[in-house]
Amino acid sequence: MRSIPHRTASATFRPAARSGPGRPATATVEFVIPVHNEERALPGCVRTLHARLTEGFPFPWRITVADNASTDATLATAHRLSGELPGVGVVHLDRKGRGLALRTVWSASDADIVAYMDVDLSTGLDGLLPLIAPLASGHSDLAIGSRLAPGARTVRGPRREFISRGYNRLIRLTHGSRFSDAQCGFKAARTEVLRPLLEVTRDDAWFFDTELLLLAEHNRLRIHEVPVDWVEDLDTRVDIAGTVSQDLRGLWRMARLRASGAATVDLPRRPGPVAEHPDAVLAPDPHRSTLSWELGCFVVIGVASTAGQALLYWLLRSLWAPALASLVSLFVLTVLNTEAQRRLTFRHSATPALRAHLGAGGLFLLGYLVTTGAVLGFKELDPDASAAAEATVLAVSSAVVTVVRFTVLRVAVFRSARRATAE
Repeated sequence: MRSIPHRTASATFRPAARSGPGRPATATVEFVIPVHNEERALPGCVRTLHARLTEGFPFPWRITVADNASTDATLATAHRLSGELPGVGVVHLDRKGRGLALRTVWSASDADIVAYMDVDLSTGLDGLLPLIAPLASGHSDLAIGSRLAPGARTVRGPRREFISRGYNRLIRLTHGSRFSDAQCGFKAARTEVLRPLLEVTRDDAWFFDTELLLLAEHNRLRIHEVPVDWVEDLDTRVDIAGTVSQDLRGLWRMARLRASGAATVDLPRRPGPVAEHPDAVLAPDPHRSTLSWELGCFVVIGVASTAGQALLYWLLRSLWAPALASLVSLFVLTVLNTEAQRRLTFRHSATPALRAHLGAGGLFLLGYLVTTGAVLGFKELDPDASAAAEATVLAVSSAVVTVVRFTVLRVAVFRSARRATAE
């Protein structure tokens, strides 16, 4: 059930700082500040942003404080600021969630461009114009601040640095993404292309940013990155462990959404000469980042299958002999692995399930014979070899078999599906 917003104080767009007689109309921009129990940080944030926009921002603008279920004086503080500063409005939601607040306000906005920033202003406001300009010109569809792009300057502890870089690498590995920083709280988008994406988003919390960017990239929208100056807020109240858990579940959900085709939406054409026909829409390219996606899924499914096989063997070992327990666990996880590869890794394939399982099963049997033969052959050549040496031979042969298996699956087993897609 969605929370119902209450726009208890509205604001008109403030004129551009360099507006004048005869100046042509320009894109309007709405800056949203999502807050939950931020009565102390909110006044400084709004006043600082308001002053910067008033002094030198070249587009008509307004600021909206999106209070999501605060239990302190945040809402009252927002009302007071709205009364004092022209161009500041307030929206109140009865349910908590940054993603919910942004989706609600952005969906109802009449601005040409919508943006948001965190209330702590960790991101320097010098990035405001570089964030908005490519959207106003029609060059890009979304713009994001990046703490990991070349030229960015960040100040944060090693723990946050490790988590941030690891998470963004995981997104690139599993989804083949090209953007460098999914979680920086400094983003903007053209409203007309954003609304169809918002109808598909489901996350109400911190994964909303990643979800939106993955949807945008899947639908071939142009994402512009702005290197930013960013200083860590030491008073942050983000539950890192809980957020990581939600992010992992969100990435899995997005993988299934893309695999099912539900992530594809109809979008209006980009302004300018990009679309040759006036009624053209931006359709997703099924081959965009295909190799990265397939490699990422193949690795993740392989790791999960190995862990699952070990667990199943451990459960069966108390009932059966080692050889039988190993055979059954291997067979079950091979079938599950093949089905996961068919539905996710090679998701565009039209290869029948039976053919896919027969091909993958044959490759598995071949790989088992090759790795076992490599270890036995090595033992024959060097009877006194240590267990560590045997394990090394097994690891190397397994790696070679894995590369060959991926290549054959991609080129032969699922080849007809890719040809059909290309045609």
